[in-house]
Formats: sequence, structure tokens, C-alpha cells
Amino acid sequence: MKCIVTGGNVKVLGRAVHSLSRIGDELYLEPTESGLSLRTVNSSRSAFASFLFAPLFFQLYQPGGPQPDGELLRCKVHMKSFLSVFRSLPSLEKTVGKCLILLKPRANRLVVQLHCKYGVTKTHNLAFQECERLQAVFDTQRCANSLCAPARVLAEAVVHFPQTLAEVTLGAGPGGKISLRNYVEEEAEPRKTMVTELWLAEDEFQTAAVAPGSRITFCLKEFRGLLTFAEASNLPLTIHYDVPGRPMVFTLDDAVLEVHLVLATLSDPENDLQPPTTNGVSHLPAPSDDFADDLEAYMIAMETSTYEEGSGVPPSPTFPLRTPHPAKSDPEEEEEEEEEEEGAVPGTPPHKKFRSLFFGSVLTPGGPGPAPTQEVLAEDSDGDY
Repeated sequence: MKCIVTGGNVKVLGRAVHSLSRIGDELYLEPTESGLSLRTVNSSRSAFASFLFAPLFFQLYQPGGPQPDGELLRCKVHMKSFLSVFRSLPSLEKTVGKCLILLKPRANRLVVQLHCKYGVTKTHNLAFQECERLQAVFDTQRCANSLCAPARVLAEAVVHFPQTLAEVTLGAGPGGKISLRNYVEEEAEPRKTMVTELWLAEDEFQTAAVAPGSRITFCLKEFRGLLTFAEASNLPLTIHYDVPGRPMVFTLDDAVLEVHLVLATLSDPENDLQPPTTNGVSHLPAPSDDFADDLEAYMIAMETSTYEEGSGVPPSPTFPLRTPHPAKSDPEEEEEEEEEEEGAVPGTPPHKKFRSLFFGSVLTPGGPGPAPTQEVLAEDSDGDY
């Protein structure tokens, strides 16, 4: 793969890397005929982001030749290593005139060259690792609610929330108004909790097709990162969401750029009895309450069930699954656990349930032909991102 970025597009590429760095620790690069794709996912698989740069974005774009398996080379690098190349955005705009990205499979190196003023050339040789395709499974057409607004409007709205705020709730009120409110635990003491809520009029949005009374809670950190990129690029931001517990999708569309941010949302206890779905795509039913408490056993069961249904695909190497805990436990240990629960500190907030995203991990088969897709579902009971 070889591509050359010139002029102001170098800074756009740098902004994209900065936005991705707020989500994951690894950067996935996938050159395709449609353009260069930069993707990442966080450790808990509750946030996924993808930037697709079309060939017209580059002065020169060569995806490279196919590998022995018939597919183009895909790789991943450490996010901090790639971010160090574009660390200073003001410096990129003032001093860098051209950026060369070259993938050398034989040397296992990703070369990034910055051609600066006065003939100065900065060369970064980054080690990479070959990987499978990383793709979150979602469909914006199946979302019941959608909003589209200038990024500036949403950026001015979230500026009222502190940087330490973890989650925010978006809701639809009467008269087409949209509210943003910091998420508060149900059992939190009202006198010790500060609530910030603001309302946006319907005319602030370019399009607004939402069900009155609908509410959904999502993580604010990743959303801020995308807003920063969208506002600097002067692009409108579209929000797609369904019921609580299903993924929330943020999109940016341009002639040479396509951006997707998929976030897990806080599940509603009333909807937990329904089979887990993603934008209307049904999957295996959720296990019993006793079984759902064991996250690792749940992941193993989902992985095993998918494998036994005839997919013929081994467990995904991208998201390795650990050995589950034994089903039978010592009665003494159970008594100790019950004592610990009874001795919990009063006022401790309950565990939040964020449903993790569905990912299709496309593995390279032994011979030619399309690669099967393996879907994995995990539920994060600790609310970690």
C-alpha cells in the first residue's frame, strides 16, 4: 500500500487519528478499493469507530496487491505510536506539505514520512501486526429515531457538562424539543447530586425524526472526540438510535470521507427480558439470570453456540475468550459471597449494564473463497468502557 496526502488533508488525517485515540489502544489499517479505512475499538467492546478515506482524498492512492489468500493486507499498530506522528496539529498545518504512508509487508514496517518546509523530511518506521478484519455489525436503516444537526450546535450543548462526566442521556420532549441531561443513578441521594439539563429547540436540527418520550444513555467521552473532529471539519452529525440497550450510531458523510461511531447504550431493565438484538437483527436468546451473572461463561456459551451451528470458524483471535469459571462452586464460598453482599457499604450505586456491540470478525480461510463472519456478544455488567 502506498498513499500520499497533501495540503490541508494532512491536518484532516491528523484530526481523525486524534479522534480515534480517544477510543482504542490499537489502530487497524485496511486498504481497500473503496479507500483507506482506519478503525479502532475499546477494550470492553462498547465503542467502535471507523474512518474511511476515499481515493480522491489522496494525491496518490495504491491499495497494493493481493496476498496469497486473495485479500489485501490488513494490519494494526499501537495507537500511541501512530499518534506520535500527528501529535501537534498546528505544526502539521504550518510546516508539513505532504505525508507519505507506505506499508512494507516484507520488512513488517509501516513507514510514515512527513515532508516539511525547507527540505526537512521526518521518517517514522512503525512495527505492525497482520490482523483480521474488524467490523461492528449495525444497520442505521433499522433505527427508529434519527437526528441531524450541525456539529457546532451539539458541541456548544455538551460544553456545559464537566469533562469528568461519564454518561449523558438524550431524550425527546414535547414539541419536538431534544434534551441532554447528565445520567444519575436511581438510588443516588438527590441532595448530594447535581443535575444539569438543557433543551434544544426543534429548529436547531436539520432533521429530527424521534418518538416523543424516547430516552437513551450513552458514553460522553467518545462522543466528544467525534464532535471535535466534526466541528473542525464543518460537517453535520447524524445520530441514529433505537431502544435502550441497542447500539447508538453517529455518522459523518462527505464526498471523500465516511465516519461511523458506534456506542453501546445503557440497557433498560424492562427490555432485558427481550432477546438481544442489534438494530432489529435477532441473535441467540439471553441466558437465565443465574447464568448471566457470570460474564465469562456467557461469552464462552455464545462463542461455542456460534461455532457449533456450522460456521466452521475457530474462536476469534482479536477478542480472545478466557476459560469460564466452574459451574459448581463450594457452598462455603457461596456463604462468604452472601456475607460480603450483606456487608456492602450503604449507598453504593448499583452496577450499570452496558450492552456490548456485535462484531463480525472475518478470518482468513485456508483456501480461496469468501471468509465467514463470526459474531460475538458480550455484556459488560460493570459499566466499564
